[in-house]
Amino acid sequence: MKPERIQKVMAQAGVGSRRQIESWIKEGRISVDGKPAEIGQLITREQRFTLNGKPLRLRQKAPTRVLILNKPEGTICSRNDPEHNKTVFELLPRAKHDRWVLVGRLDLNTSGLLLATNNGDLANRLMHPSSEIEREYAVRVLGEATPEQIQQLLDGIELEDGPAAFLSISEAEGSGSNRWYHVVLKEGRNREVRRLWDAVGLKVSRLIRIRYGMIALPRLLRGQYKDLPEKQVTQLMQSVGMRNKIEKPQVNKARPSNKRSTGQKDRAKYDKSSGGRKGDNKSRRKDSSSDDSRGSSYDKTSKGNKGRKTSRQPVRRRTRG
Repeated sequence: MKPERIQKVMAQAGVGSRRQIESWIKEGRISVDGKPAEIGQLITREQRFTLNGKPLRLRQKAPTRVLILNKPEGTICSRNDPEHNKTVFELLPRAKHDRWVLVGRLDLNTSGLLLATNNGDLANRLMHPSSEIEREYAVRVLGEATPEQIQQLLDGIELEDGPAAFLSISEAEGSGSNRWYHVVLKEGRNREVRRLWDAVGLKVSRLIRIRYGMIALPRLLRGQYKDLPEKQVTQLMQSVGMRNKIEKPQVNKARPSNKRSTGQKDRAKYDKSSGGRKGDNKSRRKDSSSDDSRGSSYDKTSKGNKGRKTSRQPVRRRTRG
């Protein structure tokens, strides 16, 4: 097997996203053949790996799965929480040999569409800023935004971690203190939607993600998930320049047998024992077949039995009229 970078191999094996693996390598939590791993190190799956001192087995690449979860409020996008909040991983099915990697995160009080996949490479590409994947949110704010505030959010606002702006803002239902908007942006910085609205003096009271790229939030109860159909998984991978390699089971085509049947063997023995009178047998079979070829499915021995069906199936032929 051709050696590949450690981040790529482990991401494909579902250990985590490339970013996670890089951070674990920097923290010294991953080792290869008893030595600390290095970012970009070339490895093969046959080597020995440990994560946090425990053996880590890199299995063969499994078919890519993508789950759509309707994340409820009050759950965190982390495997462990010191404050003992419920995590989204408790809502996902247990993977036998894979590890679920979240595509982006939603904060504690944000609900809606959350994608999880067993393909860390896919998760990394979907989250990377260079992919410019659109995220759409339904936002409820306290009060109504003025045209000047809307334009300011579209033009861009300087936040603590750099400038940010919405690609589009559309008004939805509600009025007064229960006003809803739909906003779209192409990045997923921490609490970015809330901070943008805060910057123009409006407080977000509820936030729901309703779309991530080409995937929209389907009708799911809060806390429920569903598998993305295989066709959409392929389309999602193609949108970030990946191919969905699906291993199809090999079907062994039956080859024609050269062995003779039991009847053929018996006939050959009879021909041999009859002194080679194969020609006589053929002529007798030919004569008999000419007599009953048309009415072989009926017994013609007597008028009373005429038309009575036997165990043989009738042969349908055209008749001249």
